[in-house]
Amino acid sequence: MVDTAAVRAFLDDKHVTLAERVSDFATRQLAPLAEPKDDAAARLQARELLGTLGTAGWFQPIRDQDWRACCIVREALAAASPLADAVFALQALGVVPMLLSANDAMRKRWLAPAIQGRAMASFAMTEPDAGSDVASLGATAEPDGDGYALSGTKTFISNAGIADFYTVFATTDRAKKDKGIGCFVVAADTPGFRLVRALVLSAPHPLGEIAFQKARVPSECRLDDAGEGFKLGLATLDRVRATVGAAACGMASRALAEALAHAKSRKQFGKPLAEFQLIQEKLARMATDLTAARLLVYRAAWEKDRGAPRVTLEAAMAKAFATEAAQRIVDDAVQILGGRGVLADHPVDRLYRSVRALRIYEGTTEIQHLIIAGQLVK
Repeated sequence: MVDTAAVRAFLDDKHVTLAERVSDFATRQLAPLAEPKDDAAARLQARELLGTLGTAGWFQPIRDQDWRACCIVREALAAASPLADAVFALQALGVVPMLLSANDAMRKRWLAPAIQGRAMASFAMTEPDAGSDVASLGATAEPDGDGYALSGTKTFISNAGIADFYTVFATTDRAKKDKGIGCFVVAADTPGFRLVRALVLSAPHPLGEIAFQKARVPSECRLDDAGEGFKLGLATLDRVRATVGAAACGMASRALAEALAHAKSRKQFGKPLAEFQLIQEKLARMATDLTAARLLVYRAAWEKDRGAPRVTLEAAMAKAFATEAAQRIVDDAVQILGGRGVLADHPVDRLYRSVRALRIYEGTTEIQHLIIAGQLVK
């Protein structure tokens, strides 16, 4: 269950109620699900989870842009099913750019299906030669009649090959660098679009490489005003980034709960593991790190919900600290569980494989540190 006690000062009553509801849902409907055995199974389960989450209404906080609610939902989902959390994250990344834009046509076409879980979103920014350096995108969007012709390759794209639409960033004018980037909504059935290959992660996840070869996109599919695509992408990440920290908190809380239960029940040398001071030190550090991570995460979301124009510093701190802390907490949980912690069917082993990616996607920890430092020296 999402523990709201430590962050109660940042929450409204509706958020506390939401935490109870989504925690109950995740425990009953998601936690019992078996981990997919391979990439094909992960893709099938991701589509099923999309419908399950949409029908239950858990995507609504994305539409409302209630970032504390999004954090609560992600924390609960990640604790029960890292794949369910990934499905939520991609709906947010794919939908938020159209929520921030003035493009009513794309919202009318895609927003309701996405929030209801009938259309799967994807966010296509990363390329083989452009990851953290977003401004160096190689994919191009050339004017073509009353639209654009997209060409280029995107990699490490979640939901690649199973999404119904892709929010794609491409260069419209290379001479203008970051001022020459556009943001487009591309339907999966667009001629010229294809899945190049699936990319297999250590934790089952529908990831892949996609390509565009003169894929024609109508002008109404462009979300940004000319030259504002880069800014739109950053604004999206600015909002969603703290929720990555919330997912990390969810994984960490599950790991801590598993470790604590094991330490209290497992006996060695005639007494429970929990009575050994070295184990107590680990548990104390895990709980402290988790509480600190939650405070940073919900502070960032609270700042955005109360109307802060930007939460770049707060979100970067939350994402960097929470994901690094979660990695330590999960690793300590494995150590406390010993051999059980590396059994492939144990929840902690699944968390161990899932948590690692959080320190990389939506900006590595190192990039977050550069962002934080940049904000401080401004």
